[in-house]
Amino acid sequence: MSPKKLMAGIVAMALMSATFAEEAVKDAPPALAFSMKNIDGKSVDLSQYEGKVVLFVNVASRCGYTKQYTGLQQLHEKYAEKGLAVVGVPCNQFGAQEPGTNEEIKQFCSSKYSVTFDMLDKVNVNDDSSGKACPLYGYLTGVDTKPAGKGKVKWNFEKFLLDRKGNVVGRFGSGVEPTSKELSEAIEKALAN
Repeated sequence: MSPKKLMAGIVAMALMSATFAEEAVKDAPPALAFSMKNIDGKSVDLSQYEGKVVLFVNVASRCGYTKQYTGLQQLHEKYAEKGLAVVGVPCNQFGAQEPGTNEEIKQFCSSKYSVTFDMLDKVNVNDDSSGKACPLYGYLTGVDTKPAGKGKVKWNFEKFLLDRKGNVVGRFGSGVEPTSKELSEAIEKALAN
């Protein structure tokens, strides 16, 4: 095969892959129809979580709730093989308690809490003077979900639970521990369906 034909084939395959990725996001449930960057700065389509139960948590390294990383990691280890995806979303909007770079956040989570679950890029979760909320959180906070309802995220470590179809089925405040009975039962119920 000539180099010209080989290059044309590679370009065609790349275009097909890009088109497929765009369609996957477009056809994803509303809560998963976003592209974001991960903690390493690489673009990821949240549609990769389709068919999984997802727990989105806005996290911070210098918060009184930071110790919840331990419980989030325990949830990941206990339920990942059953279909749970824990996703940490760093945010610096609450008391400036996540001031570091993505690399610093990643290093902190890895060395202090042995975090192996997915982490996204640092974003805003609410509209405020520092900027607009990222589209994912714009969507999540607009859904009236039990027990916390809809509206702005109040503090670090709020938790949004999505079922396997991408529906937001639970919103839990910062004080709800990751391994609490309340959250564990909601996760198990979502995993069972």
